[in-house]
Amino acid sequence: MRADRKPWYRGRFVDLVLLVAAFFWGSSYLAAKALTQVSSVFGLLSLRFVIASALLLIIRGFKPVKFTADDWRIGTLIGLGLAATIGTETQGIAITSATNAGLIISLAIIITPITEGIWMRSFLPPVFFVAAVVAVVGVALLVGANGFHAPNFGDALMLVAALLRGIYTAAQGRWTSGKPVNSINLTILHTGVAGVIFFLLDVRGSVDAATSYGFREWGILLFLILLCTVFGFFAMMWSIRRTSASRVSLLLGTEPVWAVVVSVAIGGEKLAWLGALGAAMIIGGSYFGLGVEGKHRRKATPPADF
Repeated sequence: MRADRKPWYRGRFVDLVLLVAAFFWGSSYLAAKALTQVSSVFGLLSLRFVIASALLLIIRGFKPVKFTADDWRIGTLIGLGLAATIGTETQGIAITSATNAGLIISLAIIITPITEGIWMRSFLPPVFFVAAVVAVVGVALLVGANGFHAPNFGDALMLVAALLRGIYTAAQGRWTSGKPVNSINLTILHTGVAGVIFFLLDVRGSVDAATSYGFREWGILLFLILLCTVFGFFAMMWSIRRTSASRVSLLLGTEPVWAVVVSVAIGGEKLAWLGALGAAMIIGGSYFGLGVEGKHRRKATPPADF
């Protein structure tokens, strides 16, 4: 085996990490919905991201790596992008239907590789975008099995959120490429920045959430913090630095599948045959797209950091 080639299982491990992150993000819908019934959205988000950043800071204490100027600069920029993306997405979801929101936000699967291609001046083959479109159509079938609703202002916000998510994901790869930055440091900073922004947007709601949550609510919040935020966003940052933003976006694009799986298994919802077909299209389109991306991407050994 050539010295500059990575063993096949390393790439598969990165894919597995992303799929696990997508599963947790998909399962977060039911958890977040339960908390928004007893607290404000920004209050919930501020607690989620501030506490996640603090926990990551504690974890970093076991193997501290000095925060560099690049860590601070890039981490802050990514944090601003994260806050803008999730803030816009949350407001859109509150206005439009879940089906419309799920379909529109999935457009990030296509927007991300286009943005990355513009920045890198190297576009993926057209067949990749065919696979991405198949996955988006699959999302339409999966979330729209019971019909769509008439467009409204919430749909416009979701379209902006999809654009922001695509740019935000591609930007992480662009800004960290070849830079001596640390993945944990970056995740601490960008989740912390987002948390502070959400807190400032709703100080009273944040305080009310912290003081009114009971044992059940704190248990749900810890799930969101530990698995969906600490693990999820670190996995995203870590994976982008080892593969590409396009591959990460495609794998995280399986999130609606996991959301439906959890809703059926725990929430008691039923999956129609059209939805099952959509799930199969998402999985099939993603799998084929991953193969195309893997062949196209140049093999490079990323910086060995945590």
